[in-house]
Order: sequence, then structure tokens, then C-alpha cells
Amino acid sequence: MSTLAADDIFARYPDEILVERKPNGVLLITLNRPDQLNSLTPPMFEHMSEIWVDIDRDPQTRVAVVTGAGRGFCTGMDVAQPDPTLDDAIALMEIERRRITALLNMDKPLISAINGPAVGWGLSLALLADISVAAEDAVLMDGHTRVGVVAGDHSSLIWPLLVGMAKAKYYQLTSARLTGAEAERIGLVSLTEPRESVLERALGIANDLAQGSQQAIRWTKRSLNTGWLTNALPQHELSAALETLNFAGADYLEARQAFREGREPHFPSAHDEGHSVVRSSSRQEARVHS
Repeated sequence: MSTLAADDIFARYPDEILVERKPNGVLLITLNRPDQLNSLTPPMFEHMSEIWVDIDRDPQTRVAVVTGAGRGFCTGMDVAQPDPTLDDAIALMEIERRRITALLNMDKPLISAINGPAVGWGLSLALLADISVAAEDAVLMDGHTRVGVVAGDHSSLIWPLLVGMAKAKYYQLTSARLTGAEAERIGLVSLTEPRESVLERALGIANDLAQGSQQAIRWTKRSLNTGWLTNALPQHELSAALETLNFAGADYLEARQAFREGREPHFPSAHDEGHSVVRSSSRQEARVHS
């Protein structure tokens, strides 16, 4: 339910991204495609790179909370969308670069309420929040290597800092699933709650922060991000570029076809059917997934 005036800074966002003002300067953002587990359409990627800049410049907002409608948080790109070309993949890489930079540079705290499955891009959004509250039974999975691409939207940036290199490599290389409870145990998320209490807890934390010393809270966030996360941006740039190259590869195209046919992928690179990583970009036949 929207509580925005027609001339509000967030009124331009589509119905797939609900924005609601709560008391004390708390802003609730809800990804709103519940029947698709809040997977993203191509226009939503652009909006979700812009909204963090709008939050930081909005005088009414002190703290933001992001969640998903229905039973999911976000499962990344909607695979039912038309397959973009390699040029689209490159454009998406630039959109994602702006998103990551905006998230790390925004002064105001962001809290993720992970109410259900968080996969791929969705997991990136969940983990790049300053505080993450996950449902105990929520399914968290990166998933990129299962479709033949690098985890380029957040993996090298945040996982080693949160859980250490050994756990980061295990979950990134295998794309293994873990529950919210296990994610809290290894330090991947801040805390967990029963599913029905996740949003309430996240909003409660946001309300407390919104009534605290704004300068102290924001400068604490800035000092942590500047000292740790923004210094790792070159690693993220590399992983994002490698992911984009994968979109032009035979493994990724096979994963897309396998999904359409309802079968397990048969990756060419794992079966001696040619080891070329990238096809000629002039053919413009590569497809993108996140």
C-alpha cells in the first residue's frame, strides 16, 4: 500500500517496486512480483540501481528497509523474460556497477528483510544491506555457477568479509543452498527470525536507527564501508566483467536451453565439446542471466 504524494520523489517507480513511508523517516521498499518470487524484469534492474541515490537525497528518509512481496525475497532475473543480447549484457553490467557503487556510498542505513528465497541478484541485494534479517527457513543460494556464469554481482566483494574465504569458495563454487539459520550461524546474515516476524523485526531495527544520532550512525557506516567494502570494488569490477564474458559462452547458452527443456544442463566445457569461453561478439547471439 502506497503512502506517497503524487509529487513524491519515489512516485515515479512502477507498481513492481512499492515504496511506503513509515513513521520516523523509515522507508519500506517492496519488490512486488509475488507470483514470480519477485524476480526482476529488465526495467526493474535500472530502477533498482537508481533508488539508492534517491533514498540518499530524500530529506524525509532516514533509514530504508527492502523486502519482497508474498513468500519470496527475490530470485534474480526472471528467466521467462525475452533473452537479451550480449550488448544488453554489457549494458546490464554498467547498470549493476552503478547499483553497487550507490549501495556502498549511500550514507543512510539499509536493512534487508529476507522473508523467503534469495537467489542470485536477490541474494546480492540481501547481503549488501547494512543489516540483514532472514527467515530461519529462507533458502539462500548464489546459483551463478549452475548456469555457467561467474557470481559477478557481489560474490568477491562481500562473501569473504562476511564468512571467510573457505566458506565463500565452497558456497560460490558449488552454488550450494543454505537456510537462513545456517547463514546466521556462519555470519552471512546479521540475525534470523521466524518467517512471520522478519519484516516486523527489520522495521523495528530501522525505527530505532531512525531515532538515533543520524550523524554518528551514518559516519559509522561510512567508515566501515570506506575501510573495507569500497576498497574491494576492483575485485567486483573484475568478477562483473568475467560474468559478462560468460554470457557469450556455450555453457550459459546450454544452461538456458536446459531450463526451457526441464532438464539438467550438459555443459560443453565439462564434456570436451570445445573449450572456447567466448564466442564472437559480432554474432550477437549470447543471452544474459542474473
